[in-house]
Amino acid sequence: MDRSRAVWRKSSRSDANGQCVEVADLRDGVAVRDSKDKFGPTLAFDAQGWRSFIHSLKSN
Repeated sequence: MDRSRAVWRKSSRSDANGQCVEVADLRDGVAVRDSKDKFGPTLAFDAQGWRSFIHSLKSN
């Protein structure tokens, strides 16, 4: 998945103490990264993978 033109936004679930996650909608999925490490690793999901990931977070 190409993330070179991703437009990142802070997750509405991020808290004020610096524990922030940013997400970007991609043409073929969604990417996630740590807002403190903008050039670090990212996770990328296709649409089904993103739904499964969110579902597993809500289940815990």
